[in-house]
Amino acid sequence: VFGDTDTMKTVSVLEGDSVTLNSSLTKIQTDDKIAWMSGNKRSCIARINRETKKVLNVSDVSFRDRLKLDNQTGSLTITNTRTTDSGLYEVSVSNSITETKHGFNVTVYARLPVPAIGNSSNSLSPSVSKCSFLCSALNVSRVTLSWYKGNSLLSIISVSDLSISLSLPLELDCLDDSYSCVVAYSFTNQTTHLTNTQLCPTCSVKGSVTLIALISAAGSLLIVAAAGLFRICRKHREADQEVQTRAEEITYTDPVFKRNVQRARVKQENDAVYASVIHKR
Repeated sequence: VFGDTDTMKTVSVLEGDSVTLNSSLTKIQTDDKIAWMSGNKRSCIARINRETKKVLNVSDVSFRDRLKLDNQTGSLTITNTRTTDSGLYEVSVSNSITETKHGFNVTVYARLPVPAIGNSSNSLSPSVSKCSFLCSALNVSRVTLSWYKGNSLLSIISVSDLSISLSLPLELDCLDDSYSCVVAYSFTNQTTHLTNTQLCPTCSVKGSVTLIALISAAGSLLIVAAAGLFRICRKHREADQEVQTRAEEITYTDPVFKRNVQRARVKQENDAVYASVIHKR
């Protein structure tokens, strides 16, 4: 901070816009003198002498035709600002009794680019089917680059005073309309919404496909289970038939054993016991 100022204000403005530095006066008095200075050398760029009712611009070449002084309040307006206008400014308000000074730290920022969203070939999880995006901002400084889902911050990266290109990846299972990429200064931003369904299916479509796949899988399992039950029942039926057939096809290979079996059956029939019945008169 240069000079002995009573206050120091920070002012931010985008390149090409106008900025007004207030003198803090509501109206210049008859004997007030207003002087505006800029830079470390405190070069006078404009002044007003209310006593002579003259507005004098003493601007250098860099401010030519871009300075306006309010002859009622003494406020200074810089039009069509440039990044080279960034720096310290001071206003001195003096009269025969007092002198008051106010300082301004002015920063003129370059215009923000609109962030570009493209498909990313560098997937963080190549084994998993995901949609990969990359948001980029070229030749930026003193900015942040962020991904948002609605109002919720997902990821962020920042750069200081160096002018570089920033990129920030994002991976999604499916796409809806709430994702956006934002490049921002502390006081303004540029936003691009992620709506490219050619690179990623919408969540509603993916949900329908998943439901159909689940139904198909369930149907396939039912068919496999039914086929398995049919085969088991068929095997049991064939096994029962085989046992019955084997029981009916018993063959006696020993003739003697066969005759003994037949005699045993006849003997059982002849050995029947008849109990005598006595009839009483």
